Amino acid sequence: MTVYKAFRNFYIFLISLAILLGAAAGGTAAYMLTSKQEQAEYALSKYGSTGSEVRQIQTKLKSLGYYNGSVDGIYGTQTQNAVRSFQRSVGITVDGIAGPQTLLYMGLGGGSSGGYSSSDVQLIARVISAEARGESYTGQVAVGAVILNRVAHPSFPDTVSGVVYQSGAFSCVYDSNWYASVTDTAKRAAQDAVNGWDPTGGAIYYYNPSKTSSSWMRSRPVTTVIGNHVFCK
Repeated sequence: MTVYKAFRNFYIFLISLAILLGAAAGGTAAYMLTSKQEQAEYALSKYGSTGSEVRQIQTKLKSLGYYNGSVDGIYGTQTQNAVRSFQRSVGITVDGIAGPQTLLYMGLGGGSSGGYSSSDVQLIARVISAEARGESYTGQVAVGAVILNRVAHPSFPDTVSGVVYQSGAFSCVYDSNWYASVTDTAKRAAQDAVNGWDPTGGAIYYYNPSKTSSSWMRSRPVTTVIGNHVFCK
């Protein structure tokens, strides 16, 4: 073999080795990326999970009346069933897994107040207390959600106070219920609404069929019915 051929073969060997090593590195990187993606998708609370997030979920479900077990941080059958009941009641996918959407609806999706001030939350709570004192907890959150949906809607004022005090918007502003003490339940419901829980499906109106004779209101597309209130767009 000549010196030229020997050099050429050695050069080809080096190129081939570089290609093989590059492919192996790329495969490892792809595997690592896939692994991280799978871990991110797996990083949620479900059956068999343990830890502080599970305790938060159990505490929230207990306060909402869906969970009667111990707050022990263990995501067992009882917790899973409570999550399923909660998901069913708010109209989201019923899978027993406390993923991002379920946590958001529970008011545990990051704890953000969406830019609303404490006075906004207090005002929402006052409306809830006056308008929905006898409704279920979900029904109270729903009233708060309607206020926030109106703030975000171009047809209404863009502040909580503007929506609440808009002429004729909420009859409770003009009656004795407005001056009654705000219930603790209404305060929690207001915070859950601000945190992103909307049991109404985006409603901007609601009414009690036994108290409303408005044909216009009754003609609105219904999103859901919760307790004594019909929610619509």
